[in-house]
Amino acid sequence: MAKIEFAAVRGLRRFMQAQAAGGIVLLLAALVALAWANSAWHQAYTDLWENPVWFVFGDFELKKNIGLIINDGLMVIFFFVVGMEIKREVVVGELRSLKAALFPAAGALGGMIGPALIYLTLIQPGEATRG
Repeated sequence: MAKIEFAAVRGLRRFMQAQAAGGIVLLLAALVALAWANSAWHQAYTDLWENPVWFVFGDFELKKNIGLIINDGLMVIFFFVVGMEIKREVVVGELRSLKAALFPAAGALGGMIGPALIYLTLIQPGEATRG
């Protein structure tokens, strides 16, 4: 039994050191969330995001639901870290030359413009076009 546990820990450690580990975990979490939100148990998924959470530190008290904490707090940290990583790549990393940065920049622009064009082609003219 100890040998199986050691192999499992070694496999987990190797996975955590892989560069794509964070992306794989994020993709799996998104797939689970999509499946759960569109299943017969969708109300439990919605209720989870409405659960209140309290943070108390001395006189400071914060009571928000989980959805607000993630959207207003953790997403700020996430995008800050992503921005710092992009800056590091542009200043000292693989994207420091214009030639190397051109393809990822075009992909980023396409990732913003493409969905907007799809949205505009699929909606009916009217109030929704201002979205």
